[in-house]
Amino acid sequence: MSVIAVERIKLFSTRSPWWCMIVAAVLTVGFAALTTGFLKGAEEQQATIFITQPGAQLSQMVMMVMAALAVTTEYRFGTIRTSFQAVPQRAALLLGKTAVVAFLAGVIGLIASFGAWGIGTLFASNADLSINTGAEWRLLAGQGLVFSISAVFAVAVGILIRQSAGAIAILILWPLLVENLVNLIPKVGDDLARWAPFANGSSFLNQGQDFGLAGQGAGGSDFALSPWWALLYFAGWAAALMTIALVSASKRDA
Repeated sequence: MSVIAVERIKLFSTRSPWWCMIVAAVLTVGFAALTTGFLKGAEEQQATIFITQPGAQLSQMVMMVMAALAVTTEYRFGTIRTSFQAVPQRAALLLGKTAVVAFLAGVIGLIASFGAWGIGTLFASNADLSINTGAEWRLLAGQGLVFSISAVFAVAVGILIRQSAGAIAILILWPLLVENLVNLIPKVGDDLARWAPFANGSSFLNQGQDFGLAGQGAGGSDFALSPWWALLYFAGWAAALMTIALVSASKRDA
C-alpha cells in the first residue's frame, strides 16, 4: 500500500478532520448567507462576488488547524515512531502526509468558496453576482490553491513544533495578528508587511476585485507583486518552511 493511501486512511480514521472540514465549509457559506441575506434595494444591487467570501479566512484557519493536528497528534500519542519504522525515509512519509492534507484542504476551499457564491446568488437575487472576469474566477477558484498552500505551512509548523497547542497558536496568530502588527514597526513596517507570506496569499485573491459595498480598501491596495507572482511567493515560503521541517525531522528523535 502506498504512503499516500496509508496517510489517507490514518487521516480519516479520526473525527477531528471530519469536524474541521464541516466547520470550514459551514463558516464560509454561513457568513455568505449573513452578508447577502439582509441586503435590500440599492445595497443588494451594489453587491459583488467579493461580499460572498467574508468567511474564507476563518475557514482557512480551520483547515490549517486540521493540517497541523494531522502531524502533532501522531507525535502526541507516539504513533509517529511506528510510522517511521514502517517507512524509514521520513521525508517520504511526511511529504505523503502533506500531499493528502493539502489536497483535502484545496477541495474544501473550492467547496466553501463556490458554495458561498451559490448562497449569495440565491439570497441576493437582484445583484449581479455572475462570474464575468478573470479576477472573479481567481477569487473563487483561487481559494483552493490558497487553502492547499496554507495546509503545507501548517504541516511544516506541526513537524517543527510537535505540540498541538503551540502549533495552532502560531498558525492563528501569524496571519491574524503578527502580520498586522508588523505595520507598527517605524520606517520599515509598511514595506515588511507587503512581503508577509499570508498577505501575499490574500493579495493573489484580492487584486483586481470589485469590492462593492465592502469599500475599495477592503482587500488591501498596496500590493508588492502581481497576483500570480504573489501566489508563487506564498508557495515559496511554504516550500522553504517545509524543507526546514523535513531536515529537522530527519535529524531529531521521534
